[in-house]
Amino acid sequence: MRDRNDLNQGGGYASEKREDRAVRSTKGVIDYSVKQQENTTPQTPGTGGMTQGLSIQQERQRKMGEAKERAQRFRPEMDDTMDDIYD
Repeated sequence: MRDRNDLNQGGGYASEKREDRAVRSTKGVIDYSVKQQENTTPQTPGTGGMTQGLSIQQERQRKMGEAKERAQRFRPEMDDTMDDIYD
């Protein structure tokens, strides 16, 4: 009854309970962050290793273009019938 009466009147019990909840919440966040594992992968400034990746990608694109040109050379020459469709 005392607790209910204090809550209804806005007494000190409610504010103490609120403060206790805030303290517990903050302590929980701190404890959780302490228990987390640290990153074991070193992060160093620089290119991030992308310099080789770009040259590999360029070479791959070059080979794809050469393959496309080679495939087009094997195709027979045909007249372009759509050239004069709107004349």
